[in-house]
Amino acid sequence: MAIELKQQLKLTQQLVMTPQLQQAIKLLQLSRLELLSTVQQELQENPVLEEGLELEEELPQEVSRETEAPEGEPETAPERGGDGPEASDIEKVADIDWQNYMDAYPQTGLAVVRDDDERRSLEATLTRRPTLQEHLEWQLQLSSFADQDKSAAQWILGNLDDDGYLQATVEEIARQSGVEADIVERTLAKVQALDPPGVASRDLRECLMLQLRPFGIEDPLVHRLVDEQLDKLQKRDFRGIARALGVTIEQVAAAAHLVAQLEPRPGRAFGGDDPIYITPDIYVYKIGDEFHVVLNEDGLPKLRINNLYRDVLAKDKAVAKDTRDYVQDKVRSALWLIKSIHQRQRTIYKVMQSIIQHQREFFERGIAYLKPLNLRDVADDIDMHESTVSRVTTNKYAHTPQGIFELKYFFNSSINRLDGDAIASESVKERIRKIVAAEDRRRPLSDQRIAEMLKSANIDIARRTVTKYREAMNILSSTKRRQVG
Repeated sequence: MAIELKQQLKLTQQLVMTPQLQQAIKLLQLSRLELLSTVQQELQENPVLEEGLELEEELPQEVSRETEAPEGEPETAPERGGDGPEASDIEKVADIDWQNYMDAYPQTGLAVVRDDDERRSLEATLTRRPTLQEHLEWQLQLSSFADQDKSAAQWILGNLDDDGYLQATVEEIARQSGVEADIVERTLAKVQALDPPGVASRDLRECLMLQLRPFGIEDPLVHRLVDEQLDKLQKRDFRGIARALGVTIEQVAAAAHLVAQLEPRPGRAFGGDDPIYITPDIYVYKIGDEFHVVLNEDGLPKLRINNLYRDVLAKDKAVAKDTRDYVQDKVRSALWLIKSIHQRQRTIYKVMQSIIQHQREFFERGIAYLKPLNLRDVADDIDMHESTVSRVTTNKYAHTPQGIFELKYFFNSSINRLDGDAIASESVKERIRKIVAAEDRRRPLSDQRIAEMLKSANIDIARRTVTKYREAMNILSSTKRRQVG
């Protein structure tokens, strides 16, 4: 059989991800802050785009006539009426040096106008919390350390983690710094005496022991509890501790209460990321019997095409071809950006309307009435793909009558009821939280007991599911929740 080359025509269809489509998908999944950053970047890079400003209102003709003198006529002083100020009074007021007056007699609510050179910059008014490393180095500079001790102290500070624990042994620090081990050990004791108490500890026991003396805790039982029975204390095995130390359970509970006031993470109060405040993308208001959705567009620039470039496109022959092509490309990019932002807002609005339709009882009555919901339910309701709904609900927050929630919060799995119905997993978590909050602290409920209580409330749930939900809500086990006295 001979082998030969042939040409064939084949008609196929395939989805091509154009740059415009990629941009629309990207904008759809951006959070509010990321969208603002993207818009600001486009305003800088695309000269055709500009931020729409509100037009200044024109003054009425009557006001214009009163404030502006007619052309050709000199400005005349107003006639002095019976209640009007005299010319001598006006001259006296004009002679006052208001700058010196404000400096000498500052008043609440009045801002002193200074020259630009005298004003403090915005950066000079910003502050941040010092890190644990900076706080310890500041104390190190004020302490009397020898040169070798300072060198060892710097290596010790460099091996501290964010919680303030030492992550290297004395031998490792001595080998790395070239300082003798006994000097490193002596310097470590000095560093451990710095603020905060318990810093540079090598384990939890040493951290708590270092805090007892600065806090004035001299009870021998507390010292023995931290030094000898820390493992049992973490498990809240008060009976075992009482038998081991030969004391009563009440004495162990009182000593454990003092230990609970100590800080297991000395570096907790230093550094760290600043809190991020959530700005809702959507506001849901209930007016009468209906819920209304309002998109938060506060701070989002109103984009438009610069009129100067519109004129460039309007002139066919007066503009060079290269210039016209460049402007056309930029205008096309700007128009697509504006269209993508509008499409994003409309999609978010439709998704929120569908969520309200499916979760109306939640918005009216609270978390206990949250229903199971998946992406397909909303996608079928608004005639969109599930992936689109998933992108819309990413990093988007809604301000509702029940609080601020991420849009993904309304989508959760279902737990079957004994009668065949279903309940949302978040509602089950809320029930578990309320059961734990109302339990007797001296006899906390086990996960099996909580599962039985939920079954008596017509919720079919296994013990391991209760354990998973409890750990997801950062609730301790029953043994660690137990309290005595």
